[in-house]
Amino acid sequence: MQLDFTHHQSAHCESGVASNLLKDKGLNLSEPMVFGLGAGIFYVYLPFLKVSNAPGLSYRPMPGWIFSRMARRLGIKIKRRKFANPAKAQQQLDENLKQNIPSGLQVGVYHLPYFPDDYRFHFNAHNLVIYGKEGNEYLVSDPTMEGVHRLTEKELERVRFAKGVLAPKGHLYYPTYVPAESEIDWTQAIRKSIRKACNDMLAPVPIVGVKGMRTVAKAIAKWPGKVGIPKANYYLAQMVRMQEEIGTGGGGFRYIYSAFLQEAGHKINNPALLELSKEMTEIGDLWRDFAVNASRVYKKRSNQGDVYNTLSAELLHLADLEEAFFKKLKKAV
Repeated sequence: MQLDFTHHQSAHCESGVASNLLKDKGLNLSEPMVFGLGAGIFYVYLPFLKVSNAPGLSYRPMPGWIFSRMARRLGIKIKRRKFANPAKAQQQLDENLKQNIPSGLQVGVYHLPYFPDDYRFHFNAHNLVIYGKEGNEYLVSDPTMEGVHRLTEKELERVRFAKGVLAPKGHLYYPTYVPAESEIDWTQAIRKSIRKACNDMLAPVPIVGVKGMRTVAKAIAKWPGKVGIPKANYYLAQMVRMQEEIGTGGGGFRYIYSAFLQEAGHKINNPALLELSKEMTEIGDLWRDFAVNASRVYKKRSNQGDVYNTLSAELLHLADLEEAFFKKLKKAV
């Protein structure tokens, strides 16, 4: 049982799965367009929530929100289900495959056998598509991978019912209605999505958006004195991991959002978005520089003196740049 489904590699799992599922339904939506319409660019600092014994930090909205927001903008209907019983979860997935429905799943990363060891992490908000089954093996399209993979029934059950923060609980989803491209009001959808992203990043809350970035920057300067050098370095390592490896969100998300602005600018004939796309790429480069400098600190390869204050100042500068950027972007739409 193998569906006629085409695997496309992407930079981020949720936007990649959404793009692949919609392409399968005849709506050719790029990953950047999915990400942008879902207002996927975000930042939140949750010091009261520990993830792998480090303060919680996310560069993206809650799992599922990108696809749901994008669907709402375009008039797409999505069916979602969670399960308490693994057997019922497998039964529903098998039934979907019999009905020729490729299905998105939220899973835990740690026990995915095809993931490299360096990327094994207790992170339960990964997304992939099941597009077939042969014997007791499911055919897996994981958009973060170059090719397709297979998981046994037991292996898939283990990752679908991973424990911990953001436990997937067998979460399964798929589009049930997709409008034709000509039926979509692209100007309204793009403008509303951009305003949502701007409002999130400029939110008047100390742990969200650019204000959240400033809160983290000040915390970095205090970590060595507050928790000691070894733990401060561990916090930095976890931050970089969420930013550039597991969570994608630092430079990676800026590059995706830049591509969205470029595509959106052409689609609705807004030259200002094309210029802002270039600026977002430059900010993405600085996020990558920040990640490299932070990694040098926790790997003890930095030759700078006051490393934590230097990193703090770097992140404060990024916050200033992004505040100015999102104010200009809001005016552009």
